[in-house]
Amino acid sequence: MAIESTLHGTCVAYGRSGLLIIGTSGSGKSALALRLMGMDATLVADDRTMVTNRDGVLIARCPPAIQGMIEARNIGLLAAKTQPTTLITRVVDLDQIEPDRLPPRRALTILGVEVDLVFGKDTPNLAAALNQLMQIGRIE
Repeated sequence: MAIESTLHGTCVAYGRSGLLIIGTSGSGKSALALRLMGMDATLVADDRTMVTNRDGVLIARCPPAIQGMIEARNIGLLAAKTQPTTLITRVVDLDQIEPDRLPPRRALTILGVEVDLVFGKDTPNLAAALNQLMQIGRIE
């Protein structure tokens, strides 16, 4: 049985691996997604992401009404290269400040599935670090 919800968040993909960007309105979700898209990521959904737990795997997709668009503050709605779905493997929370220089592995549970979590508020070079994390990984 699949469980589904629409989350207030933006999702980008690196192939089959997706990064869900969450945070309050104005926290920079779309801006971060645009920076990541300039570094190899592909947009799945901006601002609202439909998430399905299918057999313990989180699948992200875009609501049809906003497919192929991303907001660029002070510029407008932009057309974007997209992919229809991705597996959510990581989440970055733009409302949380990371207190540790070398943080422990953190997790967030979404629809009963635990995914890796990064605190991203006020993190220098966040886009570059997330790009590296999504493409290459993290050393434990």
